[in-house]
Amino acid sequence: MWRRSFTSTTSALKEKKWDALVIGGGHNGLTAAAYLARAGLSVAVLERRHVIGGAAVTEELIPGFKFSRCSYLQSLLRPSLIKELELARHGLKLLKRNPSSFTPCLDGRYLLLGPDKQLNHSEISKFSERDADAFVREFVDLLLSPASKVLNKWFETDVLKATLATDAVIGTMSSVHTPGSGYVLLHHVMGETDGNPGIWSYVEGGMGSVSMAISSAAREAGAHIVTRAEVSQLMINDSGRVNGVQLADGAQDLVPGNILPDDFILSIKHSDYSSGTTKINLAVDKLPQFQCCKLSHPDPGPQHVGTIHIGSESMEEIHSACQEAVNGLPSRRPIIEMTIPSVLDKTISPPGNHVINLFIQYTPYKPSDGSWMDPAYRDSFANRCFSLIDEYAPGFSSSIIGYDMLTPPDLEREIGLTGGNIFHGAMGLDSLFLMRPVKGWSNYRTPLQGLYMCGSGTHPGGGVMGAPGRNAAGIVLQDLKKSLN
Repeated sequence: MWRRSFTSTTSALKEKKWDALVIGGGHNGLTAAAYLARAGLSVAVLERRHVIGGAAVTEELIPGFKFSRCSYLQSLLRPSLIKELELARHGLKLLKRNPSSFTPCLDGRYLLLGPDKQLNHSEISKFSERDADAFVREFVDLLLSPASKVLNKWFETDVLKATLATDAVIGTMSSVHTPGSGYVLLHHVMGETDGNPGIWSYVEGGMGSVSMAISSAAREAGAHIVTRAEVSQLMINDSGRVNGVQLADGAQDLVPGNILPDDFILSIKHSDYSSGTTKINLAVDKLPQFQCCKLSHPDPGPQHVGTIHIGSESMEEIHSACQEAVNGLPSRRPIIEMTIPSVLDKTISPPGNHVINLFIQYTPYKPSDGSWMDPAYRDSFANRCFSLIDEYAPGFSSSIIGYDMLTPPDLEREIGLTGGNIFHGAMGLDSLFLMRPVKGWSNYRTPLQGLYMCGSGTHPGGGVMGAPGRNAAGIVLQDLKKSLN
């Protein structure tokens, strides 16, 4: 049935002249398609993989367990986009997390944080009354400074500083001491859920539900979405304008040689796509029992609801883990952000079982002591992560039914993230605003007439935001209007 449906849609692609072709069915591509189709254009989306969504995808790799394979939390999706595309009507359901983070300590203490100011004050007071009073701060200092400098200025408690600092280095090969790392923290605290600022949520059905809701809005507006449709090369007419694509199995450069200006090619070539990120998705038969909570019942508690910070009790631990990776070695004690979406989302795992996401740093793209292509090397690193969790939650390793692991080269090969970089390019100060993706080309246009960029490599940057797709569609429609006048 699927094969027949795919064949007919592919043939329909070739029979029709389209106003716009969107290369890649990630959430930004789907967003651009939705807005272009709503404006009356005939639009086709061409996705290389068998499933749409790009990095915002849900896949059932172990029967009964649905993994958000890459992105795993929602907060940055723009409210205007949710409203304009009526994503709730198209099936988007957000599950707010409260509390939002839990950091267990090996000394038997723990720190819970969330949207409740009284909870935060009470929890931080266990470590420092001064820090509890100082917790509500303005974030403007974060824009230019190293995260460590700002956090050391504000707070004295190591575990509080480390918990906040993880958001400053997530998805990067940066240390907490790197200038500008504070902006990445700011990028992650500027989101919202249902009008509540700073709140991150799970998405019912996994992150693929975001992409499915946007694709539903796009299809309703008339967009045509095709999977297993890899674009090998752009077709460029004699006047230098893009006027079509070639579909093929072979790997070729998307843009033919000698078409783009040398300075543009050089700028793109030297963009920073480094990544220290590995994602492990697990199916487990019970929840982890954290030693510091001194509980023995199997039911979910507040410690299971938010992001669980493992191995980051001080900023120096984070810095040391980063330095090991900079020197070519996967972190000896990795920094792990654990989430258990099945605590709130009952649609993604069998009753009594759970889905666990591990977002892990730091893992170099090319380790100096082995290869991610070696199954034994991969297993060794995965077990290193599981053993670290065992230190905080004894018996965790024995609960694992199976797992899926994506290292930086896997993220590049399977999902299309260059270098495994989750932001489609570093979020340093030299790669933001008017400099994203490169200087002179921050307006979604390219040196090729008819070719536009709409992914997370463009302003305002990475995360499941939808803004690049929405903004790029606006520029396309603006240019189209000019050309018709």
